[in-house]
Amino acid sequence: MDALLARAFEETWPAAEYADAGGFRVGRGFGAGGRVSSARAAGAWVPDDIPAAEAVHRAWNQQPMFRVLDTDRALIDALTAAGYRAETPTAIMQAQVAALTDQAIPYLTTFAVWPPLAIQRDLWSAGNIVPSRQAVMDRVTGPKTAILGRIDDRAAGAAFAAIHADVAMVHAVEVLPPFRRRGLAGWMMRQAAFWAGDGGATRVGLAVSRANAGARATWDRLGFSEVAGYAYYAKPS
Repeated sequence: MDALLARAFEETWPAAEYADAGGFRVGRGFGAGGRVSSARAAGAWVPDDIPAAEAVHRAWNQQPMFRVLDTDRALIDALTAAGYRAETPTAIMQAQVAALTDQAIPYLTTFAVWPPLAIQRDLWSAGNIVPSRQAVMDRVTGPKTAILGRIDDRAAGAAFAAIHADVAMVHAVEVLPPFRRRGLAGWMMRQAAFWAGDGGATRVGLAVSRANAGARATWDRLGFSEVAGYAYYAKPS
């Protein structure tokens, strides 16, 4: 994962605040999930920085958790030795905007709007994108949009996209269960790419759980390729 993609990954889904603990940067997420409520290596670290990061988590009433790239063997070994275990393996993928804008989107299938419509917030909430996660979108300071997807003449999907440098990251893709596996997520991603291209981005990135085989298959078909992976590390409760 190159530096611009890594930066876009952080800037387009930010924590409410950050604190440094040695070589780790800890995010405060206010219940918005592991992405913004975890510690990550932001520089050179030593083993004593692990309990320092844990102390920041506890001061914020968060479960101590680390987000670690699959290639960071030293940190994985140190956390494993400290009793941490991996969970939610995740892939980071990207595709060129040009590869996603080679087809016209069917009429009235997708829209890019900001701020989100009430129906988009309802669609997110119907899945796992609860209000605390929607608050992350509101914190993004760069160009951003909410994607609305329609099928059978009704609103059925929503997603969020934001741009940093030449990268548009897409987050919070949600399609109502009765309308899945009918191509709507793909059209929503293409809408995000058209919007991204208009905003000067040349590529689109996303993160997908390795357990989500359906979503991974969709992104593979659209031409996304995996460029990195990570997992969260927490102590068993």
